[in-house]
Amino acid sequence: MASDSKTGLQLRSLIKKSGELEISLVEVPTPEPADDEIVVRVEATPINPSDLGLLVGAADMTTARAAGSKASPVITAKVPEAAMRAMAARLDESMPVGNEGAGVVIRTGSSEAAKALMGKTVAMIGGAMYAQYRTIKARDVLVLPEGASAADGASCFVNPLTALGMTETMRREGHKALVHTAAASNLGQMLNKICLKDGIPLVNIVRNQEQADILHKIGAKHVVDSKSPGFMDELTKALIETGATIAFDAIGGGRLAGQILTAMEAAINKTATTYSRYGSNVHKQVYVYGSLDPGPIELSRNFGMAWGVGGWLLFPFLMKIGAADGARLRQRVMAELKTTFASHYGKVISLQEALDLANIAVYAKRSTGEKFLINPNKGG
Repeated sequence: MASDSKTGLQLRSLIKKSGELEISLVEVPTPEPADDEIVVRVEATPINPSDLGLLVGAADMTTARAAGSKASPVITAKVPEAAMRAMAARLDESMPVGNEGAGVVIRTGSSEAAKALMGKTVAMIGGAMYAQYRTIKARDVLVLPEGASAADGASCFVNPLTALGMTETMRREGHKALVHTAAASNLGQMLNKICLKDGIPLVNIVRNQEQADILHKIGAKHVVDSKSPGFMDELTKALIETGATIAFDAIGGGRLAGQILTAMEAAINKTATTYSRYGSNVHKQVYVYGSLDPGPIELSRNFGMAWGVGGWLLFPFLMKIGAADGARLRQRVMAELKTTFASHYGKVISLQEALDLANIAVYAKRSTGEKFLINPNKGG
């Protein structure tokens, strides 16, 4: 581990033209802060599903092998030939990983805004967070509330703003309730707390009873299991009760998006007073924001003509709503950091431990309740 903040370890992901993924730790210089910049000692940074896309790419992690030393491990894995075309833009480019994180400001530039942050615990977003030190613009960090730790603030951007973005999108597009899949995730639990607090009806779709129990314990009213034999009937009933006509789908591939649209149409038709061979004129929308299933989306066209399936990502959404509304959402996250937007982690690991095959086997599955937090300045 580097002991001088002038340099620090950084986790890098490289996909070679030969079809091999290589994940390693590299000692890199810490850029000196410009007038409006600060240097943060990173003490907490989560492994989000969005990070895994860059970290492991399309590699087959069942082929992963470890080399190097305990202090400087190297992981390699094969990338299937069929997946190499999707990786073309990043071939032979060593890329830093980690969307968000938090830590303590240890150096600053000369501006008053930068100097005011000295010694503060701040949250950051902007990539390259799986590193011991991060130089960043002072304007791009959030000072954590008094008493909040780096671990408290490490996940205060991606999941909280995504959950808030879902309810904001719902309102802006004229819907009154929503559906969420993979709903027992860290993000899903936040979304439930938002909806309970704001009085928004929410239908949660999970994949087993354990996940349903997690949501019931935090007050979720409508939870349906996609593996249940009566799934479609149970989903339709929940949609009738809530009136949900917009869904956010973390699964992506498979039949689920189409099943949601079908159940929405069935729920709408339960109260329809006239028949139309084109289906209801109520617009039904599914936004895919994740890829837990990377396969094709399968749609059986039995939900009329008023529907849409599209992609939804946090950063384009924030650009669309503008700086003022984005700031409003961030202020809510800070105000409710330890309640609505509290994150829970199954394990805290070092950079070296992030490259341990046993840990990779767990966090690469993206399983509910097994979210990992990296402390880059923790001993390996």
